[in-house]
Amino acid sequence: MNNGARELQLTDAINALLDARRTNTPLTDLPVEWQPTTLDEAYFVQDAMAVAYGEIGGWKVGSPTADGTPIFAPMPRNWIAPAAAVLSEQTHRYRGLEAEIAFMMGEDLPPRATPYTREEVVAAIESCHPAIEVLESGLVDPAAAARMSMLADLQMHGGFVYGPACPEWKSIDFTKETVTLAVDGLIRVERTGSNTSGDLMRLLPWLANEGAVRTGGLKAGQWVTTGSWTGNVQAISGASVDVTFVHAGRVGLRFA
Repeated sequence: MNNGARELQLTDAINALLDARRTNTPLTDLPVEWQPTTLDEAYFVQDAMAVAYGEIGGWKVGSPTADGTPIFAPMPRNWIAPAAAVLSEQTHRYRGLEAEIAFMMGEDLPPRATPYTREEVVAAIESCHPAIEVLESGLVDPAAAARMSMLADLQMHGGFVYGPACPEWKSIDFTKETVTLAVDGLIRVERTGSNTSGDLMRLLPWLANEGAVRTGGLKAGQWVTTGSWTGNVQAISGASVDVTFVHAGRVGLRFA
C-alpha cells in the first residue's frame, strides 16, 4: 500500500467495520470511497482488522469453483472453541453457519523458494476435524453489500467451532462425503460432495505456497478450514446447531 491518501480511506473502512462489529450496529455498506476495489485492498483491511483481535489462530480458505483461485482470511485465536461451545448474543447478531472440514497443523511450513508438494503439506497436518464456521458481519446483509466490502470484513468470519479429531481421515473420499446441518433438531441442509472447491485438499498446498507472503507461513497449532459444504444457513438467538459428516464426525454449538 504505497498511496497515502488511499491508505487513509482504507483505514476509515477498517475503523468503520471494527466499530460496527464492536457496537453491534451494522452498516448497510461502506461509503463508496472507502470500499476496497481490489482483492489486495480487501486483504489490507482484513489484516488490519485481525491485528485488533489479537493472535491469529488459523486461516479460512476456499474457492467458489473447482478451478477457481482460492481466497482466504485470518481467524482470530480468541474466536476458536471446541464443540458444544455457547456463543454470546452480544457478539453474534448475524448467526450464519457453514459446515466445514478443518485441519490442525502439526508442523511449521515456513515460506521457501521451492513450493511445498501436496505430500509435504499432508505430512505436516496433525489432525482433521468436523467444524462449524460461524459467519458474522459488520454489514446488515453481506450478500447485498459490495462484494469487496464483504471480503474486507474478514470474509464474514465470526467464529470457529471444531469437533473431535477423525483418526481415519486420509481414507475418506471427500468428493463423496455426506453432511447434514440441523438447527434445533430440524435438518436444514443435507448434501454430498458439496465442497465448492471440488478437491478440498488442493487448498492447503495453495495456502502454504501462494498464501505464504501474507500468512508468514503456516505454523504448528494453527487451524485451516477449507470452505463450506452447506452454504450459509442462519440461526436465531438460543438455537442449537448440529453438523454431522458421515465419516468425518460430528460437531455442535449453541447460541445463548
